[in-house]
Amino acid sequence: MADDSQRNFRSVYYEKVGFRGVEEKKSLEILLKDDRLGNGESIYIEKLCTFSQRFPLPSMYRILVWKVLLGIIPPHHKSHALVMNYRKEQYWDVHHALRVIRFINDSTPQVDVFLRIHQLESGKLPRNLSFPLVSCCFDSLLSVLANFMLYFYTLYCCWPLSLRYFDVTYPKIFRFLFQPKILEQYLNIEDNRLLMHLKACAAMSKLPYDLWFKKCFAGCLPESSLQRQALFFFPPFVFWDKIISGSCKILVFVALEILLTFKMKIIALTTAEKITQFLENIPQDNTDAIVSKAVDLWRTHCGTPAHSV
Repeated sequence: MADDSQRNFRSVYYEKVGFRGVEEKKSLEILLKDDRLGNGESIYIEKLCTFSQRFPLPSMYRILVWKVLLGIIPPHHKSHALVMNYRKEQYWDVHHALRVIRFINDSTPQVDVFLRIHQLESGKLPRNLSFPLVSCCFDSLLSVLANFMLYFYTLYCCWPLSLRYFDVTYPKIFRFLFQPKILEQYLNIEDNRLLMHLKACAAMSKLPYDLWFKKCFAGCLPESSLQRQALFFFPPFVFWDKIISGSCKILVFVALEILLTFKMKIIALTTAEKITQFLENIPQDNTDAIVSKAVDLWRTHCGTPAHSV
C-alpha cells in the first residue's frame, strides 16, 4: 500500500514539474521485456495498443513500438535484429532493381524513391517512366512519407514504417468516411455557435477534409514542431501513436480542436472560401498545444480506452 502511494505521489509530482510519462515509461519497459508468446501474440499486441492509446509513447521507444504494431518486426525481441537485417537487405535489393530499370538514379529525391518502391512491391509500377508519380492515391502516402522522414533518419527504417502504415492503417481511415458528420456532432456539443456560423457560411462541406483525414494532417502540423524532440514525448507524434494503435477517431478531435482554437478568427471570416483557405494554412506557433488538447478531448468524449476506439 505504501509503495502504491509513493508511486502515485511520484506520478503527480513528475506531472506538475513537466516530466510527463516517467511512470508510464517504466511500465512500457516492463511490457516490452515481457514478450513471451505463451498466451498468444495477439494478446501482446493488444497490450501494446492499449498502452499506446492510454499514454504518450516515450520517444526512445516509439520506433520500436510502431514497428511491432505495424508488423515490421515480431514481438519477440530476440528476433528484432535479424528481421531488421532482412528489411535492410530487402530495401537495397529493390533499390538496386529500380536503378537497373532506370526508374531512379542518384538525383532522385528520397521520397520519390520510396514511392517507386511502393509501386514496385504492390505491383503498380507503370511500364512507362513518364507516368505521373503522384496520383490521388499516392498523394496521401507522399505526405506521410515527408513527415516520417523528419523523424526516422535510417532509410530502411523510414521505408517500412511509412509503407506499412499506408498499407495497414490507412485503409481503416479510408473506411471511416463519415468523419465529417462525426466532426459536426462533436462541434455541436463543444461550440454550437461556431457550428451555426460555419453552416451559415456553407463552410461545413468545404472544410479541408482531405488534408485532415486522408493525409492525417501531414503538411498541416509544422515541420519545426515535428523536429523538436523532447525527453518523453512531443505532441505531434502523440496522435500518430493513437492512429497506429488503432484509434482513427483521434483525427476528428484534432480537427475539432483546430476549429475551437481559431474560433474567433473563423467567426470573423464570412465566406466558405476564406474559412477553408485559412484552415489550410493555420498559424504554426501553437500546434503542440492543439494536439495535446485534442488528445484530452478524445479522452473526454471516448473515455479511457481498454481497446481500439
